[in-house]
Amino acid sequence: MQHRRHFLHTFASAAALAAWAPLSALAQAVDQVKILYGFPAGSSGDSVARRVGEKLAGTGYSKNAAVVDNKPGAGGRIALEALKNSPADGTVLALAPVSAMSVYPYIYSKLAYDPKDFAPVSIGAIMHHGLAVGPAVPPTVKTLKDFLAWAKANPDQASYGSPGAGSMPHLLGALLGLRSKVDLKHVPYRGTVPGITDLVGGQIASTMNPSGDYLAYAKAGKLRVLATSGPQRSPYYPDVPTFIEQGFPDLVVEEWFGFYAPAKTPAATLAAANTAIVTALKDKVVTDSLAMVGLIPHGSTAEEMAKSQKAEFERWGPLVKQIGFTAES
Repeated sequence: MQHRRHFLHTFASAAALAAWAPLSALAQAVDQVKILYGFPAGSSGDSVARRVGEKLAGTGYSKNAAVVDNKPGAGGRIALEALKNSPADGTVLALAPVSAMSVYPYIYSKLAYDPKDFAPVSIGAIMHHGLAVGPAVPPTVKTLKDFLAWAKANPDQASYGSPGAGSMPHLLGALLGLRSKVDLKHVPYRGTVPGITDLVGGQIASTMNPSGDYLAYAKAGKLRVLATSGPQRSPYYPDVPTFIEQGFPDLVVEEWFGFYAPAKTPAATLAAANTAIVTALKDKVVTDSLAMVGLIPHGSTAEEMAKSQKAEFERWGPLVKQIGFTAES
C-alpha cells in the first residue's frame, strides 16, 4: 500500500525539518489557531485540545487562545481529512490518536489521507486502556485470570465492548482473546460512554476502554478494572496489575494523542507551535485537568513523536494481520 511505503521516510523527514529549523528564522505569531479534533466534545482527548488551546494565547505561536472544532465520526478520520486540506500556515492543527496513523493504514484499504500529508508537532498526552467488568459478571471474578475462566465457562455471555471497530481497545480485546484462546465476542459502540453505560447497567459483561473513562465509576464501586495496558501500573489504578503482569506481554499499549500540522507548514512555525504546546503541557491548570480524565501530559519534540509513531506503525502491522481484522471484514 502506498501509505505504508511512504510512511517511514516522509514522517521522519518532516520531524527532522522541524528539529533543524534555523533559530534565526523566527515565525510570526498567528492571530488564532483552530484545533480540529475528530471525536465528541467532553471526551478525554477533547480536554487536551481545549486546555492546551487556552494556553496558546500570548505565545510566540498565537496571539489568542485556540478554538477547538470537533469533527466526530469515522474514528477521527474526518478531522484529519480536513487538516489535509487546510492552509499550511500555522492557523490549523489537529489532535489525533497515534492509531489514526499507525493502525488505520492496515485496516482501511482506502484512506483519504496519507501520513506524508502531515507534519508532527508534539505529543500531547498518554493514555492507558483497561479491561473492566460490571454486575453481569459475578463478584468472585477479581482478576484477569478469573474473568477468562468465567468467559470460557459462559461463552454466551463472554463479550467485550469497545469505542468502535478498529479502535485500539477493540484490537487489544481481540489480542486478549487470541492469546488466551477464549472466544470473546466484540461489541462495537459509538464511543466510550454508551459502552460503559451498558457495562454498569449489566447489559454487557466487560468493556475495553481508555482507563481514565472508568475512574468515576470505579470509585463509586459500579465496575471493577481488572487490567491496564501500560508497561507499568497506571498512576490512577496503582492496585490494578497490568496485562503484562498477568501473562500477556504483547498487550502493552501507551496510546497517545498528538498535535499535527499540514505537511508544508514552515519549519519556524512548527517550532513555535511546539514550544507553545510543550510549555502549556507543563502548566498546573492543564496537568490537573488532564488528571481528572486519567491522562498523563507528555510534551515531546517533533522528532520524538515521529520516532514513537514509526515504532507503533512497525509493531501493529503483524499484529493486525494476526487478528485478521479489516474495515471490510
